[in-house]
Amino acid sequence: MANILLRDQEIADIGTYDVYVQHGGYEGLKKALSMSPKEVIALVKESNLRGRGGAGFSAGMKWSFVPEVEGPKYVVVNADESEPGTFKDRQILEKNTQQLIEGALICAYAIQASAIYIYVRGEFWDIGFNIEREVEKARAGGWVGEKIGGADWGCEIYVHWGAGAYICGEESAMLNSIEGKLGQPRVRPPFPAVAGLYARPTVINNVETLANVPPIIVNGAAWYKSIGTEKSPGPKIFCMSGHIAKPGNYELPLGSTFRQLIELAGGVRDGKQLKAILPSGASGPLLPATDKVLDTPLTYEDVAALGSTLGSASVIILDEDTDMVWAALKMIKFFRHESCGKCTPCREGTYWLEQRLSAIYHKTATKADVALIESVAVQMQGKSLCALGDFATSPVLSALKYWRDEFYAYVEPAKPVPATKAPARKPAAEAAAVAGD
Repeated sequence: MANILLRDQEIADIGTYDVYVQHGGYEGLKKALSMSPKEVIALVKESNLRGRGGAGFSAGMKWSFVPEVEGPKYVVVNADESEPGTFKDRQILEKNTQQLIEGALICAYAIQASAIYIYVRGEFWDIGFNIEREVEKARAGGWVGEKIGGADWGCEIYVHWGAGAYICGEESAMLNSIEGKLGQPRVRPPFPAVAGLYARPTVINNVETLANVPPIIVNGAAWYKSIGTEKSPGPKIFCMSGHIAKPGNYELPLGSTFRQLIELAGGVRDGKQLKAILPSGASGPLLPATDKVLDTPLTYEDVAALGSTLGSASVIILDEDTDMVWAALKMIKFFRHESCGKCTPCREGTYWLEQRLSAIYHKTATKADVALIESVAVQMQGKSLCALGDFATSPVLSALKYWRDEFYAYVEPAKPVPATKAPARKPAAEAAAVAGD
């Protein structure tokens, strides 16, 4: 199957305006402008395109929540790619820029938005400037600004840089950041579709999600649903990292298995045995490398049935030498550092999980601390304003579920070695005779 999203692997410079147009670029927006906004939403909803940022929610359904009211509406592109092990959006932003711009414009037309904000993470300085250059090329082509494509509708595009905060990948914290406020989640309701950016109706979509939109408009919902599975249709970019032979991004139909994906990426590095998989970076529960797991279809519902989540499909591979206590501690350190501190369960919970996990790892804890971190993690679940609090519990609880013995090995006292009876000393004269003196 030819790549639909990672087109740069087959077409050089596809992210530039001229090359993109030569290969069918903006045909999707042109077709969308010949339809009514409601028809565009209905088509995307029929395709069952699910959000690629992690939640897997229907994109068309999200667009349909925006009320038909007078005044400004906005589209915010979530390009704040900060999840450990995730780098798919970066490749689209760098190498397939125009397809993202076109997808965002189609979304804006569908909800009749007047402006698009592309929120790139603070470290993406060069990427952000390149996006601005490509936006100006699209403007020169008549696709940005007033009366787009000759229609009685116009839309501006702005690039907004974040400040390197993981929490700003959460949609309401992102809105606060764009508005110049502290990047912390909002209490909901109201939800962004009704009162989002500047308290106006707003759609927030991930980069990969919007890159799927132009081919859907051009080829239709039936074509899109012929890829993947019934409940999880379309292509998906899988980020492969960790102890894998060929790290990188791989585009496959949803429904492929972990085993197929790992084989495509060259297998476990150095020929070692696979021990565990993180299907969605640090924020999803660990899975053991059993045959059942390896042969599970990579869909939102099938991975959830295993007790984990597909999320953004940032697959991190852990080999047989991985210390699971070390791995859990490394991930909780990240979440403790990135917690915005607004709500107590996350602020205090991540702190104490790091403290007690560190004590376990450095062998200064007791067996009771293993039970304590489990209790703290369980009590954090479902108590935070955003998902970060729940994400932080995932590596701890899943590591305890499958590798509890490794935690106990750090806190249980070493078994005493039986003393051996020292041999009787021979008289000096006898010893000397034996030695031949």
